Amino acid sequence: MEHTIYLVTLVGAALIVAAAFSSLIAFRFGAPLLLLFLCIGLATGSDGLGIQFDNARLAYFAGSLALAVILFDSGFGTPLNALRQAAGPALSLATVGVLLTTGLFGAAAYYLLDLSWLESLLLGAAVASTDAAAVFFLLRAGEINLRERVRSTLEVESGTNDPIAIFLTITLVEIIAVNANPEARVLATDLALGFLLNMGLGAIVGIFGGLAIVRLVERLNLDHGLLPIFVLTLSLMVFAAAGAIGGSGFLAVYLAGLISGNSDIRAVTILKRFQDGMSWLAQIIMFLILGLFATPSQFPAILLPAVLLGLFLIFVARPIAVWLCLMPFRLPRPEVAFVSWVGLRGAVSILLAITPLLGGLENGRLIFNTAFIVVLVSLVVQGWTVGPLARRLGLIVPARLGPLDKVELELPGSAHHELLAYRVAPGSPVARGERIPRWARPSLVLRDGRSMRFQDMGRLAAGDHVYIFVPDRYPGLLDKLFASRAVVDPEDADFFGAFAVDPARSAAELEAAYAPGLTEEERKLTVGDLVTERLGGHAEYADRVLLGPIELIVRDVDDKGKITGLGLSLEPTAPMARVPVFLSAGEIGDRIVAFVRKWRKRTKKQNAEAPADPEPAPQPVVEKAIDEG
Repeated sequence: MEHTIYLVTLVGAALIVAAAFSSLIAFRFGAPLLLLFLCIGLATGSDGLGIQFDNARLAYFAGSLALAVILFDSGFGTPLNALRQAAGPALSLATVGVLLTTGLFGAAAYYLLDLSWLESLLLGAAVASTDAAAVFFLLRAGEINLRERVRSTLEVESGTNDPIAIFLTITLVEIIAVNANPEARVLATDLALGFLLNMGLGAIVGIFGGLAIVRLVERLNLDHGLLPIFVLTLSLMVFAAAGAIGGSGFLAVYLAGLISGNSDIRAVTILKRFQDGMSWLAQIIMFLILGLFATPSQFPAILLPAVLLGLFLIFVARPIAVWLCLMPFRLPRPEVAFVSWVGLRGAVSILLAITPLLGGLENGRLIFNTAFIVVLVSLVVQGWTVGPLARRLGLIVPARLGPLDKVELELPGSAHHELLAYRVAPGSPVARGERIPRWARPSLVLRDGRSMRFQDMGRLAAGDHVYIFVPDRYPGLLDKLFASRAVVDPEDADFFGAFAVDPARSAAELEAAYAPGLTEEERKLTVGDLVTERLGGHAEYADRVLLGPIELIVRDVDDKGKITGLGLSLEPTAPMARVPVFLSAGEIGDRIVAFVRKWRKRTKKQNAEAPADPEPAPQPVVEKAIDEG
């Protein structure tokens, strides 16, 4: 018995170490990290090294806990401005998008596999949610700096679509398990009522749970070593409480993380570091367990239809669902195309595919194996192409800040203040002589191994380490002072235009200098307001507006979305690729209006050019009488 404990511990630890080492390969070659974790699990399973693991309940239990930890960390790290910016598109994808994907994929599965309609929809629900962990790992590994709107949409969608997919999957398993065959109308009604109750209870528990976490952390003077464990345990309590009363525990834990992460919670730096490590551990454990649970020798029997379903999901179901969901939001077509492609399926899909086995369904193993192969196809086809596609579509923008070396330090009693340690980067504003503002309090400078007071150091030099005590509202401003130049590549200079334009200048000056054809109302605006209006009321970093012979590029915006920097290019370019599909509702409406106007104009022209009808010849009296008779 004692040797068994040691052996199990040794094997488990070895698998985790192997998974950790595989991340180095992924960072080096840009491989999908989830794919490597799954391959390690497959290689050590029953068809590999021979480790037998077929406990579906244990796999689902461990995977659910790991997913709860991942979702809490995801919510904790999602800023509210990202949620506000992408709430509409992301929530549409997380709700309507999941339903559309389930229906489209289920229809294809019905004709390709020997499954009933309900079983096909069950398989569709299992693979309907995306895996953001794999996507953003690829973006970080490839040093891809995406446009903020796209990144926020993918982040929020990934954090909110899992609860919906989980609800659909479990509900369909329960219906099939009791041999129910409800009518479509009854099924839709039950699903709608159950969905509202499940999500509503989960949202209520999550909101109050997040507020309770913040209050307890502030009231209890716990040791910094115990505090992260305390917060993680509270998040799991929120997850369990919501599920115990019939709500969505996964939605609850995500909302709890979102609320606590965007509050003035104490020791936030320590919490983020701990949760980042726990999230990595949870991902590794979940992926390895799911890989161990799979049996690759069973895959060949369904390999062809499963691969076809994976390709159908990538090239048909996901793009159609994304296009229909994002149609009302008038997003640029390249952004819609990228969101539709970055729909990687991952551990959640495999985890949900275990539920048919737990429910004792006749085709449970077939559904699990198919979902596993679909995930592998998604990772292989999409996982290697995220970076190249983002570059091809013109969605990568230069970073706002250059290299920045900063460490956040926690101090007892430092509520609403932070102690930041900066290393002065060559070429940064402070290295060039810019003064540190009065609201920042530099306390110590380290230079060549010697520590001195800031007042005695004189001008800062590259390589100095500066410790600054600053209010928590201003770290972003200090980052700009201590970062090196963001535009270090000539291509970046071309991206942002030949020279800068003051957003506060009058748009009439642009009309006088370049004659871009502005209207009388537009000439009364400032240049910044003109660009914001042309962008539909919301400007984002790196947005571009074409005005006749010139192009204005947004170089920077403040926290409220107001333009603070503009560039002007005399050689307008099209940084985004032309995508012939994914028209928005506005574009479709514009094309319909243009077509109607063109048709009316052509019809009017044809009527004007048509010769007048000749007057009829007088009819003889006899023939007229005969006709009247």
